[in-house]
Formats: sequence, C-alpha cells, structure tokens
Amino acid sequence: MTAYENRYWWSKDGLRLHARDYPGTASGADALPPIICLPGLTRNARDFEGLADALDGRARLIAVSFRGRGESAYAKDPMSYVPLTYVQDVEAMLDEFGIGRFAAVGTSLGGIVAMVLAATARGRLVGAVLNDIGPEIEAAGLARIRGYVGRGQSFPTWLHAARSVEDANADVYPGWGIDDWLAMAKRTHRLTSAGRIVLDYDLKIAEPFRVPGSEAGPDMWAALDALNGVPTLVVRGERSDILSVGVAERMVERLSPSELVTVPGVGHTPLLTEPEALAGIGRLLDRMAG
Repeated sequence: MTAYENRYWWSKDGLRLHARDYPGTASGADALPPIICLPGLTRNARDFEGLADALDGRARLIAVSFRGRGESAYAKDPMSYVPLTYVQDVEAMLDEFGIGRFAAVGTSLGGIVAMVLAATARGRLVGAVLNDIGPEIEAAGLARIRGYVGRGQSFPTWLHAARSVEDANADVYPGWGIDDWLAMAKRTHRLTSAGRIVLDYDLKIAEPFRVPGSEAGPDMWAALDALNGVPTLVVRGERSDILSVGVAERMVERLSPSELVTVPGVGHTPLLTEPEALAGIGRLLDRMAG
C-alpha cells in the first residue's frame, strides 16, 4: 500500500474532518496539481487506496472522508449531510492545506460535489473525473440506494461482513471472489470496541432522503456546465443503474474537452482501478500536464 499522511481540518460548524494525503514524487514545475478524491454516499477515504497505488506518486492525491464517514466526525445536525455542506467542508480543507489549483475525482455523491465545486471554485479546478454519476440519476438506482442507506447491521467476523457485502453487491461486481469482498468489507466497515464489525458511517446520513421533496435539488445540468473548458473524464459502469448511457453521452456532448469511458462488466460504481478507467485517468493527467 502506498504511504500516506493522515491530515485533519475543521469545518465551519466545528467538526474535525479527515483525509489521507498521498504525496506525489514530482516537485516544482514538474508537479501536477493535487488530485482531491471525493467518495460516494456511504464510503470514505479508503475507497481510493487502489487508485493511489496505481498512480504511484504521479500526482499528490488527497482522499477525503466526508463528515459522518470514516475518521471524520459525525454531525450534530443530520440535515447537514447534504452536498452543499460537503462542498463547504472541501473548500475549508483547500484553504487549510493551502491548495490553489486542483483536480477532482468524484465517485457518485463525490461527483455531485465535484460539479458544484466547479462553479464555486471557478478557475481553480483544472481537471475532473465523474465516476458513474451525472446531472440525472436513474430512478431504479435511487430507489436501490434508499433501500439500504442508514440500515445498520453488525457482524462477528470479517467473513460475515464480506458475505453481507457480497449479497448486496453481487450484481455490481459479478466477477468478484471472496478476497475482493473481504477487501471491500474492510473499506466500508470498522471494528468496534465491543469486537463487532459495523458500517463505517453515521446511519443518520439517510435522514435528508426522508424529507418530502428532497428529490428536487439544484439544477445539476447547470452545475455540469461549469466544467466546460476543464478537461473532464466521465466513467460509467456498463451495468450501472445510476448513470444511463443517454445521460453519459449528453454529458460529453455538452462538455469540451471531455471523454466517456465505459468499464465493462461492473455496475455502480467502478473502482477506478480497472484498466479502462486507469487509461482514461492517465490521458486526463496528460492533458493537465500539457
């Protein structure tokens, strides 16, 4: 595993938040801008271990855990578990860490945050990867997410947790074996002081979903337009129930420069360590370097 430093900063409402900081090997004029990695709804900074290993120091990579996930503090007000608050938290991190120009890799929810950042941090965002997310979310996928988020379980062993993860995600990664499911369980769960294994997020992140009318939000097509002129890679899982083929194609038609990469045989979401995804990220970094 690539070495990293644990970094912390404070949100505007007083939460201590966490990120993993993987250093790049280049310095000075040869260094690419840092890549800020933003995870999905129930995920955390550990989701980007594989990407950090694959990039092998080509760029500094900062993997964020949003409030209520991983080592980041849980919010007192669960209604702060919304994208605009996550954007403010990331902006506070950029200021605290002294980061000017940056690229963003956003998986699912993280991609929504990246799109909003393109507008609020206009001129600072120099590249973006939107991983299996777009301005429109398929109804079937949204219903699936609503069906599991916020429902806690505990397990006596990592193998039990892995089997549960497999049960929930077998259609997403049909080619996986038990080692893959164990690795995913360890990215998404934690061991408690009582010796039980539980999901590594605040179950109250589900509460904003329960507010009537919460499906309506900001116009994300307008947010996407803020990425025009920013090199953008759209990654879609071939089996995705979140990002449709039609929406993905409209995104790249609307954005310049942009590219669509489809990862075969997986659903929501690709890990970004698949050959197709890594090749696309490599091309994006080449554009940023050029």
